[in-house]
Amino acid sequence: MKKIRFLLPLGVFLAIAAFLAAGLKRDPRALPSPLVGKPAPAFEARRLGTSGETFSPQAMAGKVWLLNVWASWCVSCRHEHPVLTRFAKQGLAPVVGLNHKDQEDAGLRWLQLHGDPYVLSIADPEGRIGIDYGVYGVPETFVIDARGIVRYRHTGPLTQELLETRLIPLIRRLNAT
Repeated sequence: MKKIRFLLPLGVFLAIAAFLAAGLKRDPRALPSPLVGKPAPAFEARRLGTSGETFSPQAMAGKVWLLNVWASWCVSCRHEHPVLTRFAKQGLAPVVGLNHKDQEDAGLRWLQLHGDPYVLSIADPEGRIGIDYGVYGVPETFVIDARGIVRYRHTGPLTQELLETRLIPLIRRLNAT
């Protein structure tokens, strides 16, 4: 009977320690996305800075592309922007900007001030498109393949290391298929 009293707390402690150890090995920025491996949500949105031109993901059919969620009020977007600009200049994949929960004039001023790496930006002032994509916050980036399937999602600012180790190899593989 004394052994059971001793072994039960020890077993519970070891189980908790195992769960904590497993949790510590995970990347805290890696948030699961139910979209990866599934078709990108469809939408039609007005292009930023236009009176009525719209964009939908169907316009990118046949191309591997990135959807980058950003906002003028986002501090992390400012850190990501030079990396994204350098990537866009490489021409490996078009980058579409999703101006999330932002005022249009503020977004346009921000692009004019910092440069515009996007082939186009779309307005999402209420964040409805962001909800469909499961956006937790800005910035977030999605890699979408030529068939319109979400292949990768990154939450937080892109870094040069992430581009070189994950995104660029993935985009090259997707472009080769």
